[in-house]
Amino acid sequence: MSAQARLVVPTRGQGLYEFTADAAAFVREAAADIGLLTAFVRHTSCSLLIQENADPDVRRDLDAFFRRLAPPADDPSMRYLVHRLEGPDDMPAHIKSALTATSLSIPVTAGRLALGAWQGHYLFEHRDAPHRREVVLHLSD
Repeated sequence: MSAQARLVVPTRGQGLYEFTADAAAFVREAAADIGLLTAFVRHTSCSLLIQENADPDVRRDLDAFFRRLAPPADDPSMRYLVHRLEGPDDMPAHIKSALTATSLSIPVTAGRLALGAWQGHYLFEHRDAPHRREVVLHLSD
């Protein structure tokens, strides 16, 4: 048994956007008792994370860390960057995406995502402008 769906995650700029409830609903609707959920984002300037979903400070701190790690291309520390056609946030977004993940694998046990108590699925938007990001969910047994 396998099932697949496309999920659109709207973003308002850089930050973490939780989609745990959508992934859990997909698993419930598929009615699989045991399996593996794969989430894959179809973009190169955002990524996916499993991260704490209890304290919003964690999301803010992660976002702040990655902004310091890869500041905009017009920052003096980034003058070595060549790719600048899509704006000062584009190449840093690709760097952040390369350092994180574009897919996640989550076990399904007893018909539910086998996440820890404080874990959630997040799309990590690395661009400044709003986007409609597409995540493919695939459940296999």
